[in-house]
Amino acid sequence: MKSTKFYLTVLFISFTIHCIQAQSTPCAYEEKMKKQGLVEVQKVLPEVFVQLKYATPDNFMKKDVYGCLTHAYLQKEVVQMLGKAQQYLNQHYPGLHFLIYDATRPLAKQWELWNSLDLPVKQRSNYVADPAIHSIHNYGSAIDLTLADDQQVPLYMGTPFDYFGEMAYPTKEQELLKSGRLPEKAYQNRLKLRNAMKAGGFMPIDYEWWHFNAFSRSEAKEKYKVVE
Repeated sequence: MKSTKFYLTVLFISFTIHCIQAQSTPCAYEEKMKKQGLVEVQKVLPEVFVQLKYATPDNFMKKDVYGCLTHAYLQKEVVQMLGKAQQYLNQHYPGLHFLIYDATRPLAKQWELWNSLDLPVKQRSNYVADPAIHSIHNYGSAIDLTLADDQQVPLYMGTPFDYFGEMAYPTKEQELLKSGRLPEKAYQNRLKLRNAMKAGGFMPIDYEWWHFNAFSRSEAKEKYKVVE
């Protein structure tokens, strides 16, 4: 009995030390982003919430892909654009906040997401950019996000993040509304998100209501270095 208690005590102490060390060890991906001039969003915009989905099992892969990468980083200019979008949100929809699901994505993680998709190669690029040509996420110039209340509870958008199907397509919303498949409440919440992001200068895409680009892929490549 004593030996069991001793073993459990040692195990608990070892686990505690491991956690402390993990917290105190800088994340290599985040350090690389800082060196490339990217900015941690919440240090500039503390009212923006962050829950990186790929740093949890709550994503289409059902596993933690990002590991130590738990903070949202973007290019300085992109953070400034998000600040303008937040100002619009504050003026038109007081009490709402942006909730970031993904920001800068290292190219190594892009390959991991790409290879995990159980879809024909031609269809994969509808949901994950081909890492061979890079994603705008890989340049710190794209962001996945939703809207949330003061308690960080996301607004209803009709589908969860990373939903693969036309219910998530902004281009299908009018058709989905008419058929009754997309509730009006979800559509109005999507409009709030899009209006705010457009006010900041972001561009929506056809297949994901949550994804916005600050620049085109070619512009991002001209302006910035890829985050490996």
